[in-house]
Amino acid sequence: MASPSRQLLLATLCVAAYLVAGAQATGADEEWKGIGMYELRMGDFSVKVTNWGARLVSVVLPDSKGNLADVVLGKDTIAEYVNDTSYFGPITGRVGQRISRGRFVLDGKVYHLERNDGKNTIHGGGTAFSKSAWTVKEHVAGGDCPHITFYYHSIDGEQGFPGSLDAYVTYRLSSPYTLGVHMSATAPDTATPVNLLQHVYWNLAGHGSGDVLGHTLRLFASRYAVLDGELLPSSGRVAPVAGTPLDFRTPTAIGARIRQVMGGKVVGYDANYVIDGEHVSMRPVAQVRDGASGRAVELWANQATVQLYTGNWLNNTKGKDGKVYNQYAGFTLETMGYVDAVNHPEFPSQTLLSGQEYKHDMVFKFSF
Repeated sequence: MASPSRQLLLATLCVAAYLVAGAQATGADEEWKGIGMYELRMGDFSVKVTNWGARLVSVVLPDSKGNLADVVLGKDTIAEYVNDTSYFGPITGRVGQRISRGRFVLDGKVYHLERNDGKNTIHGGGTAFSKSAWTVKEHVAGGDCPHITFYYHSIDGEQGFPGSLDAYVTYRLSSPYTLGVHMSATAPDTATPVNLLQHVYWNLAGHGSGDVLGHTLRLFASRYAVLDGELLPSSGRVAPVAGTPLDFRTPTAIGARIRQVMGGKVVGYDANYVIDGEHVSMRPVAQVRDGASGRAVELWANQATVQLYTGNWLNNTKGKDGKVYNQYAGFTLETMGYVDAVNHPEFPSQTLLSGQEYKHDMVFKFSF
């Protein structure tokens, strides 16, 4: 099996070989012209995405007995995604996760953002990247290199952020059972904060099959960012996970210590971990396994932190295929920079200068 770094190289060659225009949607809501669902397929491994929020809609793969299931939580229609408040599968930005009090200072100027999480801003604001139509730039549905690339131009001042931003995300399948998510961005005219993230919810037993408390999780993270009751790193402290319910350095059931954890105002994980190793390099982030189905996923990425969220606020939430999602029905592993880094000089900067390129790569390697 090729290493994740090798897979990224092959993926680059793959894109160079297939510059395809005029992508064809597998389905679209007439009410939402220009928004569609697009499929990528490699044998019995298939993925669906939509250009509404550059969103991951489904991932279908076998279990240990060959039975296929969709392991991604989501919605049935574009209209439902437009009204989604749970962030099922989108790219969020310009800055994913929270910004304290919806403000930051850059080059001596104070910028005020849309507040959509009480006093704070979350995932870029209420009508940010996840609530926008992206342009399909390339789409190859099958063959040796199924992939799709979405593009979004964020205008100067959108949600209060300075300068314009050109953002791209590519979803790509490779063998065996590997999904790459590759995000990039450039700031054409002025410096601006950037922290894109992918907010997909997983349930390896199949979406709508119950909770994920029995999934075993290993995180390659020895430290975590200490968050307050608003899920902000107000102290700027990073602490060891040893001796805490946040310790997943060895494979542990997600539910083993979940009652000891408050993800904000509700029981469950909504924690920010510092990934071991150098944050600009591709390295292992997490391993998750569902014993009943035999499905497992290994995540690699090149970011500084990962947010573990266990669907704490899901409550009788309508999902796909007539399913209903309740608390802990799925988990997210959101790789990214530090939460609220724009207000914490002790954290690595998320300011993208004009002429620089932001890159965020994730590789999900499935097995069963």
